[in-house]
Amino acid sequence: MPFTDPFEDFGDVAEIARGLDDADPAVRRVAVLALAETADPEAVPPLARAAADSDPDVRRQAALSLAGFDGPDTAAALAAALTDPDRTVAAAAAESLTELKDVRAGAPLLPLAGHADAFVRAAALRALRGLRLPEALGPAVAALGDPEPAVRAQGVGVIAYLKREEALPSLIAATRDADAEVRRAAVGGLAFSRHNSAVEAIAGALRDPEWSVRETAAEALGRVGASESAEVLIAALDDATWQVRQKALRSLGRLKARRAVPTVVAALSEDMASLRKEAAAALGEIADPAARAGLEGVANDPDPDVRKTARWALARLAA
Repeated sequence: MPFTDPFEDFGDVAEIARGLDDADPAVRRVAVLALAETADPEAVPPLARAAADSDPDVRRQAALSLAGFDGPDTAAALAAALTDPDRTVAAAAAESLTELKDVRAGAPLLPLAGHADAFVRAAALRALRGLRLPEALGPAVAALGDPEPAVRAQGVGVIAYLKREEALPSLIAATRDADAEVRRAAVGGLAFSRHNSAVEAIAGALRDPEWSVRETAAEALGRVGASESAEVLIAALDDATWQVRQKALRSLGRLKARRAVPTVVAALSEDMASLRKEAAAALGEIADPAARAGLEGVANDPDPDVRKTARWALARLAA
């Protein structure tokens, strides 16, 4: 027998909300879905009530559905659901909170950054990141001393989004964290600053034992735009990991580093077509006539993207 939505003819939030009192959790869950479909702000209170339902499936659906609504009541309901004993409900609340770009969500979230459960602490910080609340700086810095790497990584994320120069020492210290993901996040987060200490910390991360940290460092130096980074990026073209070499090539192009031309020309002989293309693109950005012979050598490369990029770069040299 095909499923029939018991609320398909109901347009009134109050009528649909009565379904939340049904003894059958399946009916209550359908009522939650119907409330979400109304997109009516009046649906928030019944959805918040459903987020505390006795059935975890109903609570989870309510937490997911609340993502479509703004306001302090939504934030409060989701913050409460974040501490739900059922992890699937808490995860749904965490997902919805990241979509809630309402600064009024900060009030219920800030205290959760110090919750006893590491999952809750990390999720609260992750949600706070996008809100860019100045008040979140203190909890985020405190999170860098958390025993759980996931919490420390989210604390780094909040600091990076706030882009506050006074937090640079904390971010720089995090580039030496025992956990690679925390180090990677910290290195990427430093890219907002041109301060010498930040540039030095990013450059130092090109020696990190974890390739993903080195890759992030190579990319971040290009974003920072510090021309003094060219030498370490040139050295990074000898990295054993192709992703690091690729980001180093891209950053050298952004920096328009003429002294890198001979090394970047040599990268036109890389086995991977994507690296040859990246080298050609970097040479086009640098636009040094000394690269002409190297670019002409790959203008007929077997890979069409390399050929196209090389010809674009040669046109840049002629301009």
